[in-house]
Amino acid sequence: MQLEIRPDPAEVGRARRWARSRLAGAGIGVDEPLAETLILLVSELVTNAVVHTGRPAVLRLSLPGPGGDGEATVRLEVADSSERAPVPRCAGDEATNGRGLALVDGLADRWGWSVEGGGKRIWCELDRCARPCEETADRGSAVYRTPTYEGFAFEVV
Repeated sequence: MQLEIRPDPAEVGRARRWARSRLAGAGIGVDEPLAETLILLVSELVTNAVVHTGRPAVLRLSLPGPGGDGEATVRLEVADSSERAPVPRCAGDEATNGRGLALVDGLADRWGWSVEGGGKRIWCELDRCARPCEETADRGSAVYRTPTYEGFAFEVV
C-alpha cells in the first residue's frame, strides 16, 4: 500500500487519515497503542519529507492481514528524491521543531534509512505482539534498535 505525498504541509493530515483507514482494514483498532504510535510516526516522517526536502514523497505501509494471530511487524516507509541523509538533532527546551527523529528512535522497535535511486528511504518497524515482545539487536550499518513503544501515550490530532 502506498500514498503519493505532495510537498505541502497539508499532506501530513491526509497521510494520517490514509494510514488510519489502512489500519482499520488490517483489523488494528484505533485505540490500540500500536495504532496511536504508528500514526504519530507517519506524522513525523511525512512532515520531515515535506519540510526538509520540499519534494514529493511516497508513504508505504506494510500491515498484517486481518484475522492474524496478533503477532506481526508493521513497517512504515517514506521515500523521497533528496539524497540528504536524515540527521537526528538535539533540540533545545524552547525549540518548536527538531525532535522528529528522536521520536522515531524512541517509539519504533527498529528504524533506519537507505539510499534509493536518486533519493532515500526512511523506514521504521513496530512489533505487534499478543504477549510481551523479546528485544532483538540488529546492528546493520543504518539500523537502530530501540525499546518497544508500549507505555507511551500520544494524542495525534
